Amino acid sequence: MNFRPCIDIHDGKVKQIVGGALNDSSAGETNFVSETDSSFYAEMYRSRSLSGGHIILLNKAGTPEYEADLSEARLAMSTYPGGFMIGGGVTAENAKSFIDMGGSHVIVTSYVFRDGVIDMERLTKLRDIVGKEHLVLDLSCRRKDDKYYIVTDRWQKFTDVTVGNDTLDKLAEYCDEYLIHAVDVEGKKGGCDTELLALLGEWDKLPITYAGGVASFDDLSKVKTLGKGHIDVTIGSALSLFGGDMDLDDILTFMKQ
Repeated sequence: MNFRPCIDIHDGKVKQIVGGALNDSSAGETNFVSETDSSFYAEMYRSRSLSGGHIILLNKAGTPEYEADLSEARLAMSTYPGGFMIGGGVTAENAKSFIDMGGSHVIVTSYVFRDGVIDMERLTKLRDIVGKEHLVLDLSCRRKDDKYYIVTDRWQKFTDVTVGNDTLDKLAEYCDEYLIHAVDVEGKKGGCDTELLALLGEWDKLPITYAGGVASFDDLSKVKTLGKGHIDVTIGSALSLFGGDMDLDDILTFMKQ
């Protein structure tokens, strides 16, 4: 299990927002707004050789706020070239520009999962443009009727696609790894989604990064145990960098145990 750093950007600022609360008209409940820019966090991660992290642009593409997010993302990636994956507003038309900007991968959800299903034509086109080795699929999900459904459009819209072995197997030939937020617990610092972790722990053909609810070292132990050691983890609101109680260096020490 590895720790994956994160930088979430909204209205051109580094923030932590409660999962599922964000929509086109409101940022919902915000846990943290940074007084420093993204280069501060990028340098902290770079100095500790923490790669494979993700930058998420939270505003809607095509808006002035999204352009402000992009500017902040460029700053982080210029500070730590190749250290981050980037997602938010990625399409086949602009995906290569994010790689040229310094991203190791692009992260995609809504462009590929639309009208409730997987758009295989779009997915294939995207893979062909950036290469499987530069593509991460965000399968962030919410629970409904005892199943986990992939959600899109800043986690507001349910698709008809469930997270499970069949979906993970089907998509594995198109991407390098998966990013999966447990949206129902994301940003709430109330504990991780143990049932989702147990489900993900049964599949190990590609790297998976889990996000959502981790607020203590007991939670990290659950990720390690239920994920059978091969599920990586990212922590947002609970990290002391973002106003929480968990110290980054203490987490990295835990990871070595």
